[in-house]
Amino acid sequence: MLLLTCPYCEAEGEETEFAPGGEAHLKREGPGASDDAFADYLFTRKNPKGVHFERWRHQFGCGKWFHVARCTATLEVFGSYAAQTSAPPEDILARIRARRPGREG
Repeated sequence: MLLLTCPYCEAEGEETEFAPGGEAHLKREGPGASDDAFADYLFTRKNPKGVHFERWRHQFGCGKWFHVARCTATLEVFGSYAAQTSAPPEDILARIRARRPGREG
């Protein structure tokens, strides 16, 4: 069971209180994009074993979307941050590097 913390209302809860929304930090293709680029945006996702950045929604709380950094192999949660952030915050990246030496990013 994952324990997540909403960065907006700071409520901590089990994953059943939240709704997963897939991979974080995806770049949307604009109106002039090719069909292949748009199809990649819609259907192509990373599915790594290890650290992954995901979107979650506080479904039974404030209702806001946010991002979570977690390990898909161990279910370790490194932290959560606002969905409007274009890249993971440095403090979360430092936690990841401390627990996973040699990992880039």
